[in-house]
Formats: sequence, structure tokens, C-alpha cells
Amino acid sequence: MKVKTILVSQPEPTVENSPYFDLIEKQKVKIDFRPFIHVEGVSGKEVRSQKVDLGNFTAVILTSRNAVDHYFRIADEMRFKVPDSMKYFCQSEAVAYYLQKYVVYRKRKIYVGKRTFTELSPLIKKYKTEKFLLPSSDKLKPEVPTVLDDLKVTWKQATFYKTVVSDLSDLKNVFYDILVFFSPSGIVSLLENFPDFEQKDTRIAVFGNTTVKAAADNGLRVDIQAPTPETPSMSMALEKYIKEANKGK
Repeated sequence: MKVKTILVSQPEPTVENSPYFDLIEKQKVKIDFRPFIHVEGVSGKEVRSQKVDLGNFTAVILTSRNAVDHYFRIADEMRFKVPDSMKYFCQSEAVAYYLQKYVVYRKRKIYVGKRTFTELSPLIKKYKTEKFLLPSSDKLKPEVPTVLDDLKVTWKQATFYKTVVSDLSDLKNVFYDILVFFSPSGIVSLLENFPDFEQKDTRIAVFGNTTVKAAADNGLRVDIQAPTPETPSMSMALEKYIKEANKGK
């Protein structure tokens, strides 16, 4: 089955040199982008109901740009002036860079991990006496509390935003050769929006083991998987598959 159309369950890339745009040009396929999930902030009242007083914490652990946005949104809503002495532990350079939207970078105590939460843990361990707040979504990766508990630090998780299923009803009668998913939540969104979904000849591409498991648990056939040693990115996995499928086109 040849590939002509692809739906990626994420927002359209904002950078001009996205590998997806190269795919469109080189492989002559149509790629649409549509977020299957989106983030909604919870209210300050909901945060208070979790027994969270922002003034009780000396450090904030930020795992994503959403965490950055919603921490400062809640601080503003609660009229809490974030002190200059606050320490920020950012999971990656991208998160730390984004923090500049809210603080003067060179004047703050910012500690940056490499990529994964586990790689951030040695930095947290160095500051064991701090009181850590972890603002997160309602879908927290299970490794995060395990790592923090193992470090034996004082910490508290609070839900500052939620992952919500997007309305995809306008796609009911639209069909794609490949659907691309990056999280279990995307799979949930597909099946909540289309409970009668039948895969048939639709190829499903997934990124990450948890997404593979979510697809399998819901009876979906995974045709394309990333990352692998040969195809570390989703765009590479798609290109490899398309080249094979469209041979002799």
C-alpha cells in the first residue's frame, strides 16, 4: 500500500527546517498536523485545594515549557511574588532557555539537566536541603516520583495543568494512509473521538515504548516505530517506510 497522506498528531512545526517539510518535498506526500491533545491550566483555587502554598518552597523542578508557563501563571493568580532566591531545576536546556521568558537568566539560580529526568537527579541531590515543588500535568511520568523518593529530598507534586482530549469531530470522514502518535494520550484521543475506529489499511506510527504499549492495549497494529538504532527520529522512520512502500511509484 503506497503512502500519499499522513496525519501527525502534533502542532505544525514552527521552524522552517523541520524534517517533516523535507519529507513533503522529497517523498511527494501530503502531511497534515493536528494536536490530538491540548493542555488546560487549572485554577489557583484547585491548586490551593491540593494544599500547596508557593511560599513554602525554595526550589522549583520544571520538566517542560508548560510547567514553566503554568507555574508563573499560578504565582500571578495567587499574587505570589516569586523571590529572587528561588532555585530552578530544569530538565533540559530547552526548558531552561524558555525560563528566560519570566526571569532574568544571569541573575537567577538555574540548574540544567541534559535531557531525561534521571539525568537531572544528580543536580537535585546536591541541594538536598531545599524544599522542592514539582508543578506538573495530571499525567506525570511514573519515573519522576520514584527518582525523587530515592533521592530522599523534601518535595511535593501539584497539578497545575491537565492534558485534555481535543475535539476532532471534523475529521470523521477524512482518511489518512498513516496516523502518527507520540504519546499514549494521543491514542486515547483517537479512540475517544472515534469509538468505532477500524484500522483496516491505515498504518499507525508510534514514538516510544509507552505509546507502543497503549496502541497494542487498544488492539491497534503498529506498522512504524521510533526510536530505533536505525531510525532515531520519527521523521527518519517515516521516510524509510515511505521509500519502501512507494517503490516503483
